[in-house]
Formats: sequence, structure tokens, C-alpha cells
Amino acid sequence: MKHLSSTPVPIQIPIEVFDIPVHEIRRGYRSDVYFWRAKRTLEAHQMNDTATMQVFQKQKAVLCGIEEVLAIIILGAGHYRDPVRAFKLFDRLMESKRRIRSLYHTNNDKIISAIEEKNQITQALESEWISAIDDIDVKSLYDGDTIQPWEPVLQIDGPLSEFVHLETLYLGVLARRTRIATNVSMVTTAANGKPVFFFPARFDHWAIQGGDGYAASVGGAESVSTDAQGEWWGMKGGGTIPHCLIAACHGDTVKATQRFASVFPETPLVALVDFENDCVGTAIEVAKAMAGKLWGVRLDTSEQLTDVSLANSKEHNTGVTPSLVRNVRSALDAEGFNNVRIVVSGGFDAEKIMTFEKEQVQVDAYGVGSAFMRGNCDFTGDVVKINNTSMAKLGRKYRDNPRLIERRVKVS
Repeated sequence: MKHLSSTPVPIQIPIEVFDIPVHEIRRGYRSDVYFWRAKRTLEAHQMNDTATMQVFQKQKAVLCGIEEVLAIIILGAGHYRDPVRAFKLFDRLMESKRRIRSLYHTNNDKIISAIEEKNQITQALESEWISAIDDIDVKSLYDGDTIQPWEPVLQIDGPLSEFVHLETLYLGVLARRTRIATNVSMVTTAANGKPVFFFPARFDHWAIQGGDGYAASVGGAESVSTDAQGEWWGMKGGGTIPHCLIAACHGDTVKATQRFASVFPETPLVALVDFENDCVGTAIEVAKAMAGKLWGVRLDTSEQLTDVSLANSKEHNTGVTPSLVRNVRSALDAEGFNNVRIVVSGGFDAEKIMTFEKEQVQVDAYGVGSAFMRGNCDFTGDVVKINNTSMAKLGRKYRDNPRLIERRVKVS
């Protein structure tokens, strides 16, 4: 991404997209407690010197999470007018939220009044907050930037007491989003321009889908599998026909495909063809039955099974292999279904995709899941200056980075 701006660059994604638990981050509820205690200590002793915080990590990666971090800083930097009253209000707010959750299961009639009570508490708590965002300067790189080991990606300048409690939040966001974006980038690079479908939703907690889907888009994924994964960037979830629908049709893939198409006629039709472990035979059956309506077939053979078309092969051919794809492609072409695409999934990662591409296997798209969750991209934050004077722990120092761009976070 080009870094040419001479004026502060505003946040690139509307703050409301992120669904940040504002009062929880302000209160330190989601922060490592020692950061919260540091904030309280700084406040108690009125230590308002300007600190310079720099954030970095230690490997080459594709940066992601910066816009979300800006939202956290904008909403979370500051202090309470009356901490004692604010803490009591916060405790009441959390209890109110728990009560609302319990009423969904026990007494729906009381939910409205409970929600009204929560809103009143929230309003009172909001009145106790004094934002410090006008006292803070932020510089950053952009989501999607390729970053180098030890390169500062974020710099915060301001009174440390106003933002020290946010460190857990912004480091965690950067670590998660950058890991996903980097892994997706590695896979899309290996895919050599072919579409990559982001399929890891079932391998992690549902609550992280929105941010993961955004990180996938930053990394170059073509599509996502849930609507939540596409929320931040305007994409709807997509996919193929699942095994469970075929099972519900008593193992009849053709019937499952036909019934799916009747309900979703506008959805590109991709039939899953490995239910009977006969990808060649099933692909031909479905292609004939759908009479030109079939966008593609998906091969998802278990890594413990060898497709029947490879039963006599002496090669190690379990799962989805180049030989299996070639067999399906040849069979489809022989029957005149040259326009039917082949999507592969099941155990694919960057290394396996590179093997397929090196062998020029005629795959049209790759579906990848758990491989996107591997590894780590741990970020570290260090105070490196106090009042513009070097003040870093031994082994760390201020690192100048001309790529950092001033971001507009101030209200006034």
C-alpha cells in the first residue's frame, strides 16, 4: 500500500462495525490486570508525562488489525471522572447483562424492563467517562502492509495513564488478525491466482468470525463461508452442498443437488461428490442430471480413504490427490462437461497447494480450513520514550520508521 498522505489519515472502517465492548475495555475488564493496576497507580500519583509506545513483532508478515486497534484507542483512551462511582456502575452493568441473559431462558416477559434498566446504567456510566483521545497521537502502517521483523507498526504518544490499559487489547487484535492474514496470503500466493475459499469457521469459536473474515480478505481470500465472516467488508457467506444434506437424501448426491438447486436457484451450484468415495462416477452422474446448471464439483475425500478410481494405483493416493483430480477432469471432459469446474478441499495448506500447482493439476479453486489457524504472530509493545527522552528497558530502543503514517483519532 502506498504511504503518501501528508495529512492525518482517518480510520478506514466505521467504528460501529467492530462491535467493541466499550465499557468493558474502559474498565480494564478485558485487560491483563497488571496493566489496569498500572493505570490506577499512574492516576493516583498524577503521573501525566508523555510516553511513546511502539508495537512490533519478530517475523515477516502481512499486517492486519490496525483499523480495529484505532477504534479501540478512540473509544477506550481516557479515565473516569469519579472512579469509585464508575466501578459500582460497571458492576451493576455486568450484573444487568447477566440477568438479561438468564431471562431469555426463564421469563421473557421481564426482558424489556431489564433492557431498559441496563440502558439507564449504561447512560450513567457513559457520563462518568472523560475521553483523552485529543491528548493522544497515533501513527501506524496499514492493514495489508507487508511488515519486517522488529519493524514498528504502531506508535502511540500521550499520557500513559490514558491508554496503558488498552495494551492487552490491541496486541491481541494485531496478533490474531495478522496471523490469519499472513496465513491466507501464503495460501493465495501458492494458489497462483486461483480462488481460495476461507473455510475455517468450524475449527474455532464462533465469536471471532467477523474479524477473521476481514483478515482473510486482507490476505487475499476470494470468499468466506459465513455471513458473519463477511460482515466487515460487505461479503455474504458461500459454499457448496454439505455431506449432511446428501445423507438426508439417503446418500443420493444427485437428489441432494437437485433439491438444493430448487431452493437456491441463483446460487452457483457446486456439488460435493465424494460421499460414496467415487468422485469420478458421482461427478458424471450429477453433471448429467443437472443439464448445464452445474458450476462445479468439489472433491473432499477423507485423508484415510483412497477413491475407487485409484484403487489399483501403486502410489500413495489417500485423500484428494493430483491423480484423483486428473481422473475427474478427464472423465468430465470426455463426457463434454469441460465447463464444470473442480474445487478441492480437505487437508490443504500452502505446501500442498504448491505441490498441486507445480504439477499443473487442473484445479479451479481451493477450499482451505484449519491451515489458516496455524502458527503465531505475537506482537510486543514497549514504552521507549518518556517526554521524548529515551526510556526503554535494556535490549529495546526507539526505532524510527518513515513508513508510519499519522492517523486522525482526535475528536476536535
